[in-house]
Amino acid sequence: MTNSPYVPPKVWTWDKSNGGKFASTNRPIAGATHEKPLPRGKHALQLYSLATPNGQKVTILLEELVEAGLLADYDAWLVSLSGDQFGSGFVDVNPNSKIPALVDYSGDRPVRVFESGSILLHLAEKFGAFLPASGPERTETLNWLMWQMGSAPFVGGGFGHFFVYASEKHEYPINRYAMETKRQLDVLDRHLAEVPYVAGSAYSIADMAIWPWYGGLVLGRAYNAAEFLDVTSYKHLVAWAEKIDARPAVRRGRLVNRNWGPDDEQVPNRHSAADFAGKAV
Repeated sequence: MTNSPYVPPKVWTWDKSNGGKFASTNRPIAGATHEKPLPRGKHALQLYSLATPNGQKVTILLEELVEAGLLADYDAWLVSLSGDQFGSGFVDVNPNSKIPALVDYSGDRPVRVFESGSILLHLAEKFGAFLPASGPERTETLNWLMWQMGSAPFVGGGFGHFFVYASEKHEYPINRYAMETKRQLDVLDRHLAEVPYVAGSAYSIADMAIWPWYGGLVLGRAYNAAEFLDVTSYKHLVAWAEKIDARPAVRRGRLVNRNWGPDDEQVPNRHSAADFAGKAV
């Protein structure tokens, strides 16, 4: 017996009981739900985030800047997605209530930066690192950064949601987003057969943006979907993912604002290099 097909109503209304794992926090309106100021540490850069792939992009870049001696230190504060993102302080920094969000206090007035791609650009330009200043190399880096920003929602909000988080498994959306995810993996695999890093010969913010999503997927760290997606068939992509994974700053960046998994893989709040003592880095 098959279920009756869904017929959309004339006007959609919010049903709090629908939506799967995140139904209790997802909502169709913006704005703060409660008063909660953000903490502030002693460093000029204050990050408010969680170690999801989008959060890892920024903490990897921050750790790479520290590793290169370009940044003395920064503060990273855990934002729990059980409601912290709707606190008044966080909404003031990011009205979209999504992590990551950054406040840069290094200038004459604080600068808020939200959206992971915008934060990567802000930091790369601020420190003159991991992004060519001009020319075709800069454009190629931005090509791939924007590719990631536009493509990853199909992987996370599409494939990941229906494969893992949806309250029921349905063949059509899983097939639809698995096909698109594999197409994107093939885009990267074909490209990385020709270049050592995503934007060409140099490691850049394009690698840092793409690796937490697609590297994590082919390294078997996302959605328990490695076998389902046959990730080992993307040999050039896997080799690139393993190369990035071996970088000390990447290993540290993965742990910042992480509050799940083994204790030695968690650094929920990071204020100095000492916070990595005893951790799996």
